[in-house]
Amino acid sequence: MREPESGVASRWPTAKFGDVLRRVERKVTIDDAKEYATVGVRWYGKGAFVRERLLGADIAAKQQSILKKGDVVYNKLFAWKGSFAVADDAVDGHLVSGEFPIYELDRDRLDPHYLSYFFQTLELGLQAGRLSRGAAAISRLRLNPSQFAELKIPLPPPPDQEGLVDVLRRAEVKLVEAKQLRSDVGAEASALVAAAIGEHLAPFEARGTVFDVLMGKPRNGWSAPCDNAENGVPVLSLGAVTGFTYRPMEYKRTSEATDPDGHYWLRPGDLLVTRSNTEQLLGHAAIYSGEPSPCIYPDLMMRLKVDPKRADTRFVYYWLRTPDVRARIQRAGSGTSSTMKKITQKDVMGLPFPVDTGLAAQRAAVVALDEIVSRIDEARSAQRSVEQDLSALMPALLDRAFAGELGRPA
Repeated sequence: MREPESGVASRWPTAKFGDVLRRVERKVTIDDAKEYATVGVRWYGKGAFVRERLLGADIAAKQQSILKKGDVVYNKLFAWKGSFAVADDAVDGHLVSGEFPIYELDRDRLDPHYLSYFFQTLELGLQAGRLSRGAAAISRLRLNPSQFAELKIPLPPPPDQEGLVDVLRRAEVKLVEAKQLRSDVGAEASALVAAAIGEHLAPFEARGTVFDVLMGKPRNGWSAPCDNAENGVPVLSLGAVTGFTYRPMEYKRTSEATDPDGHYWLRPGDLLVTRSNTEQLLGHAAIYSGEPSPCIYPDLMMRLKVDPKRADTRFVYYWLRTPDVRARIQRAGSGTSSTMKKITQKDVMGLPFPVDTGLAAQRAAVVALDEIVSRIDEARSAQRSVEQDLSALMPALLDRAFAGELGRPA
């Protein structure tokens, strides 16, 4: 049956959270000398997690609550984002603040796994948004316990809940398998591109360095403070140069004053190289397409101005993707962090390069590689479409599940 006032549409009767969940408080006083693990709740029903470990002296509110496995917990501030969870072993016995109310569920009427799946539905977030109260800006709205109690959930008999959980679990396993297969295919495609580049460029003997075909030293950009002001100037994010692909939507905006003659302005065709990233992503290159415009590149990237009389920019781009060059860049990466490495302008300038290769031969190699990469990219595009379809399957399945459309008797 449909209940317009709650937004829940299901063949099953509905129950209010207040009928099947009971508020509990396990207050503890913080000891400044002890260390505590504090808990957060991910958006979209993705579970509770240990957010950080703090010394008691660093915890401002000296009254906190203890969370136990099997408790229901939510974030008042982000309930409209689906920030609900059933606590598991990972957060058992840890702390939550007053922004995270705790509840025990009536296990005779409500299966915790069934509830966990309901927490992942779009419908719950919409309900929470409608019931939240507070300032006009939605990010400041809060769902207080009195409104939490009014949230509604379709409530079939416990055996039906268990059957639905079984169906959803099996579907999740299949989706994870399908996504892993797609990921494996994507990795194989990347390896195929790398192999093709290496094979086509292997005949060119490197008798010089990258610096020999540049118009000057590479130069880092400017990491302007970004406030995302509506009319601010775009500043590329590090993700704009990832996977040797230029991603024009990866940017933030700055309202800082800019210099019209600044060195950090991009021009279409500029070759960019990341100088700081993980070991695998370090030194990735891409060519700026001209969008967005105007645009600033950040300090974590360097721009290489290729001398058009000595080298084709796209040839240099492909050369930076050859296995030997990639290995040299990864070896050159330095830094104290195990996850973030850096290369210097000197590292890039010193990379070997086939300076004796004429422009005609470079351009012929580029044409051949463009054709190969284009074909592989077409296959990747089809794979991305499949991945999007897979990502949409679970939300659609959850909608059907809580409408009572799965597992109906024949």
